Amino acid sequence: MTPAQLSTAIVGALSSLVDEGAIALPDGVPAEVTVERPRQKGHGDYATNVAMQLAKKAGMNPRAFAEALAGRLADSEGIGAVEVAGPGFLNITVEAGSQGKVAADIVAAASSYGHTETLAGQKINVEFISANPTGPLHLGHTRWAVLGDAIGRVLSAAGAEVTREFYINDRGVQMNHFAASIIAAALGEPKPEDGYAGEYVDDLAKQVEAASPGIFDLPADERLAAVRDKGYAIQLAEQQEQLDNFNTHFDVWFSELSLHEDGQESGGVPNTLERLKDLGHVYEDGGALWMRTTDFGDDKDRVLIKSDGELTYFASDTAYYLNKRERGFDHCIYLLGADHHGYVGRLRAMAACVGDDPDKTLNVLIGQLVKIVKDGEELKMSKRKGTFITLEELAEEIGVDALRYSLVRYPADTPLALDVAEITKASNDNPVYYVQYAHARTCRMQENAADLGMTLPVDFDPSLLSHERDGELLRALAAFPGVVASAAELREPHRIARYLEDTASVFNKWYDTKECRMLPQGDEPVTPANEARLVLVAATRTVLANGLDLLGVSAPERM
Repeated sequence: MTPAQLSTAIVGALSSLVDEGAIALPDGVPAEVTVERPRQKGHGDYATNVAMQLAKKAGMNPRAFAEALAGRLADSEGIGAVEVAGPGFLNITVEAGSQGKVAADIVAAASSYGHTETLAGQKINVEFISANPTGPLHLGHTRWAVLGDAIGRVLSAAGAEVTREFYINDRGVQMNHFAASIIAAALGEPKPEDGYAGEYVDDLAKQVEAASPGIFDLPADERLAAVRDKGYAIQLAEQQEQLDNFNTHFDVWFSELSLHEDGQESGGVPNTLERLKDLGHVYEDGGALWMRTTDFGDDKDRVLIKSDGELTYFASDTAYYLNKRERGFDHCIYLLGADHHGYVGRLRAMAACVGDDPDKTLNVLIGQLVKIVKDGEELKMSKRKGTFITLEELAEEIGVDALRYSLVRYPADTPLALDVAEITKASNDNPVYYVQYAHARTCRMQENAADLGMTLPVDFDPSLLSHERDGELLRALAAFPGVVASAAELREPHRIARYLEDTASVFNKWYDTKECRMLPQGDEPVTPANEARLVLVAATRTVLANGLDLLGVSAPERM
């Protein structure tokens, strides 16, 4: 019995009491009840304070309410005992057979176990990284590459329709500086002012020439545009390949430049400006066009068009938000860096200016900086590029799994300093190794069982999973869907990582308990208890693999 199933049983018991007139709930019976694992042993398998929450509405003493509910719940299938504690807590013990059935349910659900319908019907856009296409992705992008992807995976597992989106900053003067830098590298000229430097620019110049021979011989104006387009295409393709190799995948690569193209029927900058004028939230001052964001809590109004006629980035940001909404997204999530705290207020005000409630349609997450330490020193400079540490180099140095897991196991707003030696060592002190090794152990146990001719039974007696350690492991596995739902609602995938570590610990304690041996010893025959524990091992393997997959981390079968 999972917490969700127990919640359903409690709701059913409440409904039965209301129907009989034993209790009265003017606001109706709740659709679900919070069920938690008790902090202390001896307090049952699960606990709930629902009686204390509802007693006042029912006009009853909380303990009397709890006693009425306990009596009815005790008759429910799968419930072993219900105890009223203190002022009205219910401590619930589940029958071993009902608890053990969780293992079979997990194995049957396979890769879908943990998925819920918590966010079903919601269409969510998750925008992250959104770098300039003028250079390789670097350390500053790495944390969001992990967290954004994991948030998207967790939201999907909670039933939402999710689009992971990369906003390409391909409009602006930086693109011309980028092209000029490539041209200078190709012609052996000094880097232009405000240009880009580094070995990667020299490499790009060679790639551009190889892709378009003679491109650097074109007339100056024509050459700048041609090199800009070709360099952009090559650099963007490189970013896409780097992210795919890092197990971070996007559904949409959205060009900022497209918001300014002629013929945009909706969602473009010109249409956005007209809409804002119609809503009365823009005004002219000093020859510039302003959005009145202070009406909605911003610290100052924002310029949309400068006095020289140039559009601001904020104009693009506003048009982009409207474009998302017009594509049908109910909720837009932005993942921004530590230097973007000021954007939270202006983005919320922007959403309000176009007629939305930012509490319902907008979520801005700010991530803190990451430091990578090796041999006691912070890694800042690239050995190959001479400028900055790239995502690709970090993945090579640390490994995709170790880097992803180490970044995702902390809240986004926590500053991080990761030691290369610590996060790559093969030790139980290293969380990613600990979880992956637990999964590999389940695989090896199933292989050993197969060597003895054991196969997963079609039917087994779940009541044989009656040892205390069996129950602890089953309750840990049963909690997984709730953890996934919570991680999705809070946009906190680190909850999955911490859950996996706790569950791996519970599994290892179970593994070390001789009374819970899965395999027969010596010449002993295979017993029904051995078969039941084989199902429990398979269920544990499923949960660990599913949890790692939500983080974009592999589940190795051997280590």
